[in-house]
Amino acid sequence: MARILLGVSGGIAAYKALELARLATSEGHAVRVLMTHSAGRFVGAASFEGIVGAPVLTGDFERDPLRGSFPGDPAPEHDPIGHLEVVANADAYLVAPASANTVAKLAAGMAESMVTTSFLACSAPRLVAPAMNDRMYRDAATQANLRTLRERGITVIEPEEGALASRGEHGVGRLPDPRRLLDAIESVLPGPSGPWDGLRVLVSAGGTREPIDPVRFIGNRSSGRMGLALAERAAARGADVTLVAANVTLPAPAGVRRVDVETAAELASAMEAEFGSTDVLLMAAAPADFRPSVSADSKIAREGSIELDLEPTDDILATLGGGRREGQTLIGFAAETTSGDPSAGEKGGLERARAKLRRKGVDAIVFNDVSRSEIGFESSENEVVIVEADGDRPVPLASKESVADAILDRVEAIRARAAEQSASE
Repeated sequence: MARILLGVSGGIAAYKALELARLATSEGHAVRVLMTHSAGRFVGAASFEGIVGAPVLTGDFERDPLRGSFPGDPAPEHDPIGHLEVVANADAYLVAPASANTVAKLAAGMAESMVTTSFLACSAPRLVAPAMNDRMYRDAATQANLRTLRERGITVIEPEEGALASRGEHGVGRLPDPRRLLDAIESVLPGPSGPWDGLRVLVSAGGTREPIDPVRFIGNRSSGRMGLALAERAAARGADVTLVAANVTLPAPAGVRRVDVETAAELASAMEAEFGSTDVLLMAAAPADFRPSVSADSKIAREGSIELDLEPTDDILATLGGGRREGQTLIGFAAETTSGDPSAGEKGGLERARAKLRRKGVDAIVFNDVSRSEIGFESSENEVVIVEADGDRPVPLASKESVADAILDRVEAIRARAAEQSASE
């Protein structure tokens, strides 16, 4: 288990830091807490001390009774400099919540509190979870400060959207729940090798939007949930995962690099840029098949009817499949709808998936019927058939995370079979 240093700055979301400390200690991690003086106006140091079993530090010149050690570890015989010793022993340092003021200080490299001084001195993986009013979060200065932190290799855990502290306000700025925060910490910790350690996995998710004018677009209902589940489960197996997200509002899983795109052309460009170094491609996104041949520069007035001239978009999966190198594994997805006789509709959908498998040069196609409400775009569950050259493999109704694991199990089998064939040649 890890030694986690938790920095708490002033904000109403500080109460969630208490729950994070409780969750982390209950799962076996050793936790030390640093607080700004403003944080003490929202939560008390005694609450943290009771949870983690160690004193809370708030001032640079405050003597640490544990001399920088973590619960369960022996304290050094000498009396070291507090802000240097506690970070020297930490495996990771998370500041949560990180107020706009604290984010600005961290980006500027200021060292005027125990939280910021220790952050500057920390060589372990560092994470920041901003939490504030949405207007403060969206301000150009805050966004520039967060970009600075990312450029320095610091993990920024994106805030969530929802009700904010101010009565009646809603927007982006909520501190994520403790489970997501702890998952983010654990994702940056060195750990035992997973079965996919060293594999580079590229996942696409969501649906593209093709502009008609600056306001309107042609799109689809894909939420990106299946792609996010695949990215999360691949990362859990130890893979180095890149997620290309097309208009996905959900947060990316911890430890996953995210690239946001909007149109099919942007999705194609991003996928092509990443594909060369990829070992496994999971093409779960739903790119538009057609786009307006001309996009208006200004909003089209509502005056009678309009006609749209559509042109086909590039076939991204087929293009990638045509340029694949030896050792790559490609998985496509086919979202179909049934009509009339459900059994006939599913049979027709499977036939189209098999044709897609042959046409696009991939190793498998994951077929699912999105006309079923219980496994549709916004559902948390799915039921699929994995179509491969040697037969179909149904995956029964389950959570999208469980279905993702079943798909990744087939990826392992496909890669093992390919390795055996290569060795025998």
